[in-house]
This record gives sequence, structure tokens and C-alpha cells, in this order.
Amino acid sequence: MMRILSAKQIRELDANTIAHEPVASIDLMERACHAFVQWFAEHIEATKKIGIVCGTGNNGGDGLGIARMLNDWNYSVKVWIVRGPVPESTDFQTNLSRLKDKRIEIFDIINESDKGLFHDRDVLIDAVFGSGLSRTPEGIYAQVINCINQTDVTRIAVDIPSGLMADSCSAEPIVKAHYTVSFQMPKLAFLFPGSHPYVGKWTMVDIGLNKSYIKNTDTPHFYFTAKDARRMIRKRSTFDHKGTFGHSLLIAGSSGKIGAAVLSARAALRSGTGLLTIHIPRCGYQIIQSSVPEAMASIDLHEDHVTECKALQNYSAVGIGPGLDQHPETVKAFRKILEEYKRPMVIDADALNMLAVHSELLSLVPAGSILTPHPKEFERIVGNWTDDFHKLEKLKTLASQLKSVVVLKGAYSAVATADKKVYFNSSGNPGMATGGSGDVLTGILTGLLAQRYDSADAARLGVYLHGLAGDLAVQGTGEYSLIASDLIHSLPAAFQRVLR
Repeated sequence: MMRILSAKQIRELDANTIAHEPVASIDLMERACHAFVQWFAEHIEATKKIGIVCGTGNNGGDGLGIARMLNDWNYSVKVWIVRGPVPESTDFQTNLSRLKDKRIEIFDIINESDKGLFHDRDVLIDAVFGSGLSRTPEGIYAQVINCINQTDVTRIAVDIPSGLMADSCSAEPIVKAHYTVSFQMPKLAFLFPGSHPYVGKWTMVDIGLNKSYIKNTDTPHFYFTAKDARRMIRKRSTFDHKGTFGHSLLIAGSSGKIGAAVLSARAALRSGTGLLTIHIPRCGYQIIQSSVPEAMASIDLHEDHVTECKALQNYSAVGIGPGLDQHPETVKAFRKILEEYKRPMVIDADALNMLAVHSELLSLVPAGSILTPHPKEFERIVGNWTDDFHKLEKLKTLASQLKSVVVLKGAYSAVATADKKVYFNSSGNPGMATGGSGDVLTGILTGLLAQRYDSADAARLGVYLHGLAGDLAVQGTGEYSLIASDLIHSLPAAFQRVLR
């Protein structure tokens, strides 16, 4: 599983690679430059005029190496060096000397720069500061960053946008990159909504850092990819039967919201649960029987909302919340369900809102449960936060306090486990921001939990499959027209993709 390291750990990783490969630091920089240029050449035409803005540290050294290589590849290149108080690093000096026999114009920026400084370039490469930055840029650096942002050109950051802190809160000025090419792994900041205006679309390039050292470096943050899903998913055996794959119970729906129960039920079936029962208010009986014929219906005594649910221990997994509403009788039923069902369950939507309003119920959540709030539901439970890093700490704390898994939904959905580790998801797209998408996820997670995946595995795998189904569906629908049912229709293809 891909580790996300802090800026300090990345510096230690660089040093370890240099010491134990062994490789000279300038040659490691050369590898990084070459990896960047390979990506660049695949995305930017050689007819474009390139400007590279460098600091005087190692990120600036990267920029100078990139300038030399792009020049060799017949790009038109100009270089600007920001001459602030940061001293020149040794590798910066080496790469600057290597430019002397190249026909590349180099300009020093010492005083306040005017707004038209980079006006004749089509693309600007930002190599002013790297991931080691520890304070907000000031003086000439701030002026140059603002100047970069005022240019109407494609902006590409080397490793990290200048001014953005890798693992702490940042303040402007920060380069607003359209693309960020990160060395070896993403930075934690890339995975937060507040960083998106600066990071743009990010990608990683392998620069050959010591993989053994990475594997043995302790971190609470991980990036979950297709490779991880492929290792985790279980193949079926010839003599398996429906009992092998568990009996799921979904408690969902209320008057006007039976559709949420339908979506969740269909997703649970597509996720491979052996049997499925749906507990719904009486008003949903005909809808469920006609819409989800593969499922069994458990009918509540009440016409419009859920007031009870019996024989809970007969089920391998319980999912509760989609379309449930928050009627006082439903709150009482939810309390009783929490008291009686002693195994992990999936808690979503109105069940989460009931936990927020009736906080005493949090202590009744069975250990190992999976909670799936979107940001607003999460805020109702934990209160507000000051920034994305503060929000992450609140996420870890909630998972630890509940001894459960908390999935904070959104781009790069964060799956926090009871040991305060967080797994960011790599699949999904903006088209999935549509009503019912969360109901589908609840069904998937309940189905996987019924198949005896442990809670953390069910959450990581389920979130990935949910996002992958969205990625496959969007190829036909586009982001604007994607609806929740499209995710269910694409789940079989998502499973097949992972099982390849």
C-alpha cells in the first residue's frame, strides 16, 4: 500500500537512497528531472515556449536540470532565478554550471517584478520552493509567486506548488498550478479540498527512491490503489453457496424516500451478498418487491417510517440509514437496534444524523462498525474545524473513540481506522456528486461486511469499488449526466476490473 510521507521523512528517504544505493545527490536530482521531462513531453507540445522559474535551493536545481533537458529536446526555454535570501544549494550550483554551454537565456529576479515578466511564454514551470518549505513566502518570493499566478498560461509545479506546505496548513501566496508532478508519492496536502486550487491535477513519477526504506517507514497515511484492491478481493470457490456469502439486512426508507432503500439494496446484491433482507415501512412493500425481486422484504408495523426491527442476530451484517428519516419512533428503534446488535454495522445518512442529534447514542455504536458521513454529516457529529489538517485529526479521533471505521466521503474519500490510520481512495470522479451515490456505497459496504471481510478491508475495498464503478460509468454518461443507478449498473465491471 502506498505510503504518504511527511516532508521530513521525504528528506530522510532522499538521504537514505543517496547513502545506500549509493548514488550522488546530483545524479538523484538528474533522475528526478528526467522523470519530470518524460511526463512533460507526453503532455506539452514541443512548439510551446517554456519558462522555468527557479529558487536557489534543490527545487530550483530541479528546475535548472529540467531546463537543460527540455532544451536538448528542442523546446524553447527561458529561465528565471529568484535571488532572495535562500542560499544556493550545491546541486543548484552544479546544474547552473551545466547550463553555461547551452543557448538558454537566464534572468535573475532581484527586485520587484512587473506583471508582464513572463508574458511571452506558453507554459510556466514552477521550481521556486519544494516540499521542505516551512513558512509562508515573503518579499521577492511572494511577489514572484503572485506574478506567476497572474499569467494566463499553463502552470506546472515541480514536486509541489511553491508556497504550499506538504503536511501543515498553508497561507497564500501559493502558486496556482494547473498540474503538479510529484516525485515518487503524493504529498498529504494534495488530498484535501483546500489544496485543489493550487495543486490542480496531480500525478506521480517514479524517481527510484529506496522502496525498502519506504516500506519500513512508519506513517499513519496511505493511498489506496487498484493494486491494493486486487490483493484484497477474494475469489470464489467451486463449492461456495449463498450461505457462504452471508445474509445482509438493510434498514432503510420512509414515506417518499423508498428509492434510497432500492438503491442500497441493489448495490448490496451486486456486491455479492448471499442473501438480502430489507426492512422498510409498510408504504414501501410493493415498491421493494417489484424493484428488487432478489431481496426479501421485512415490513414494519408503521405505514410511513421504521419503528422496530426484530431478530437482528439472524443477520451477518446490518446497514442502516438511507432514506430513514428521523421520526421520534425511528430514533427509539435505532437506539434499540444499537443496543441489541453486537456486531459491526454500516451506519449512514439519517442514522448518522440521529447520532449527531442524540450524541449519547455514540457510546452504543458496536466496535468495528463503518460510519460513512459526508462532510456536513461529519461536522454535525464532531463540530467544525479550522483547516483540512484539523479535520483529519478529528476524523482519526472519532474512529479511535468509536473503535470503528469512519469513511469521510468526497474526493479521495478518507477511510480512518480505529488505530488512527487513514487510507485515501484513488478512484472516483466529480460526476458521483449526485443524490443516491451514498446509498449505493452503504449497500456495497453492507454486502462486503456480510461476506466476512473485516471492517477496515470492507471499507477500503468498498470505497474503491464504488469509485471505480463511477469511473467506468462516467465513460458513457459524462460527469453531468451520471446518476446513482449508473454506479450499480457498473459494479459488475468494477469487480471484473479488479479481479483481472
